[in-house]
Amino acid sequence: MEIKGMVHCMFEQSGTFKNQFKALGIYAEDYDILNEFGQTDNLIDLFKEIHKAYKDKPSVFDRIRKDDLIFAFFPCTYFNEMQMSYYDLSTNNNSFKRNYERVNDAIERLKKRTLFHQTLYELVYIIEKRGLRLIIENPATTPSYLIGTRNFPKPTFIDRDRSMRGDYFKKPTAYWFFGCTPTYGQSYQKTGGVINVKRRKSATHKCATNKQRVLISPDYARNFICDFIIGKEQKGLSEPSFF
Repeated sequence: MEIKGMVHCMFEQSGTFKNQFKALGIYAEDYDILNEFGQTDNLIDLFKEIHKAYKDKPSVFDRIRKDDLIFAFFPCTYFNEMQMSYYDLSTNNNSFKRNYERVNDAIERLKKRTLFHQTLYELVYIIEKRGLRLIIENPATTPSYLIGTRNFPKPTFIDRDRSMRGDYFKKPTAYWFFGCTPTYGQSYQKTGGVINVKRRKSATHKCATNKQRVLISPDYARNFICDFIIGKEQKGLSEPSFF
C-alpha cells in the first residue's frame, strides 16, 4: 500500500515499529498511556479515546486522515492462552486461594475481557465508519479468545515464525487488515538468537520475561513493513538455515 500521510502506532511503548517506519522515510508517532521505554510521543489513554470516538465525541482519531495508517498492538492481556487457566481455575498463581476466591477472580477477569473485546470492536467500528486504514496485531498462540472461536473476524494472515524475519521469538502472531490489503514479500534472515516464550525449564534454559514478551526486534519490524505493508524488496538478506 502507499502511505502518503503518517503512521499512528498505538498501544506499544517500545517505538520499534515507529523508528523503522521513519528509517524507511515514513513519518510515524507512538500513542500509549505509558512511556516505559522512553519512546511514546503521545501519552494518552487510548481506551478512553476509542470510547469517545465511538460516540462521535472529539478524540485523537479526529487528527487521523485516510492517507494515514493505524498500527494497533492491541492489549492481549485477557485474550491470550495464559488466561485460560484462570477461567478453568487451574492456574498455579491462585493455588494458595480458596476455590470461591478462584471463582471470583475468574468473574473479574471475564468482566475485563468483555471490556477489552468491546473496545476492540469499537476501534474497528471507528475505522470502518470513517474509511480509515488499520492493522491489528495479537498473539496467535492457542487457545486464543480471538482466533478460531468466532469471537472476532478471521485474521488476514498469521506470521507463524517471527524469527524467520529476524525477530527474537518464534511465536505465531496474527494480523488483521481493515480498509487496506497486505502485500506479501519474503524478507527472510537469520536471527541473532531465539528466546523461548515458555517458562524456564532449567537454570540454563533461555526464556522470556514478561517484559521481553512485548519486545519486537528492529529487524523484524523493518522486514514486516517491507513485506506486508509497503511491498519493498530488500537486497542482501539471507534465508535462515532451517528454512
